[in-house]
Amino acid sequence: MAAMIRLFRSSSSSSSNSISLISRSLSTAAASETVKSQSYPHNPHSTSVDPKAKTVQWVFLGCPGVGKGTYASRLSTLLGVPHIATGDLVRDELKSSGPLSKQLAEIVNQGKLVSDEIILNLLSKRLESGEAKGEAGFILDGFPRTVRQAEILTEVTDIDLVVNLKLPERVLIEKCLGRRICSECGKNFNVASIDVAGENGAPRISMAPLNPPSQCVSKLITRADDTEAIVKERLSIYWDKSQPVEDFYRSQGKLLEFDLPGGIPESWPKLLEVLNLDEQEYKLSAAA
Repeated sequence: MAAMIRLFRSSSSSSSNSISLISRSLSTAAASETVKSQSYPHNPHSTSVDPKAKTVQWVFLGCPGVGKGTYASRLSTLLGVPHIATGDLVRDELKSSGPLSKQLAEIVNQGKLVSDEIILNLLSKRLESGEAKGEAGFILDGFPRTVRQAEILTEVTDIDLVVNLKLPERVLIEKCLGRRICSECGKNFNVASIDVAGENGAPRISMAPLNPPSQCVSKLITRADDTEAIVKERLSIYWDKSQPVEDFYRSQGKLLEFDLPGGIPESWPKLLEVLNLDEQEYKLSAAA
């Protein structure tokens, strides 16, 4: 069941543009089989995945710095479906000579938020392109961010599962303050060594630094917005907007809340476990 979405701007001369949503008739049978209730020690109200489901149409939610892009990318590789990050779509369009590039450049240069209409337009084109290439499914990263976006997405395609990655605020702040980028190769690293006591009886959270190789050490730079004040502000804004989105998907029985127990070595196996996925099985299947 591949999603086919078309989003067209209205030709109306009114100041507020509208979006016409036309979707192919989608089978809901696979989606209804994909998500099933399952208890998990740290997520008593979470859901899990039926590994026999034929499609993957997932959304990854999580605060800035939680690592949703990292885990979405790993699952994308494992399951053979594209990892679609809306931030990447915007950056790719800015680099292109496409019809939206000039408009986007003006918005970004003025420090404004990119509108729902533009994001949906870019996402629509990406999903259509993927379907034309035979892609079966997707993992969305960074979208939807508002209930309005979630409602529009629900109208045009079936979302099987929404994975909400969680970390305590003080861990998120340390992670963000430890982020570094190599100015030469562009790779991301993290110099923070995190060891934080768990809250409400939860186990400690430990994350080893992701140190750069020797050739990158002298070329590391910090993002201008990775200051404690800005990070806290970003987290506050995110939590205000994300709660209604979480409630939206929770009411549909599609929300899986996953408390990351540590870094990738600790969290990846646990995430596969709660998703009911066998990494070796998928690797063998892909190699066959």
